[in-house]
Amino acid sequence: MTTQQIGARLAELCRTGQYETAQKELYAEDAVSIESQIMPGFAKETKGLDDIIKKGHAFESMVDKIHGGSVSEPIVAGNAIAFIMSLDATWKDGRRTNNEELCVYEVKDGKIISEQFFA
Repeated sequence: MTTQQIGARLAELCRTGQYETAQKELYAEDAVSIESQIMPGFAKETKGLDDIIKKGHAFESMVDKIHGGSVSEPIVAGNAIAFIMSLDATWKDGRRTNNEELCVYEVKDGKIISEQFFA
């Protein structure tokens, strides 16, 4: 897949909440994930696809209800993909937040090798 195709597929899967499918399909086994802010129980940097998937499960376990969200059209330049993702959610502790972040991905040899989030 080209970087453009990966960006389109990633955005499509994220729009429907299929994050783990996106990771298994599009990420390299040694991918790295870098968070914009550290949440309790989360590391700033997660290395390896298995641990990235586990981090996703931990995140999902903290969410009580998703009220909405969006993913912008991807922007692709060279081997980089970026889009804006928003999430309106109520957490298990009762807080409701509407978060927006810039998601940036690096592609090498047809796979995502890194993701970094900026809020």
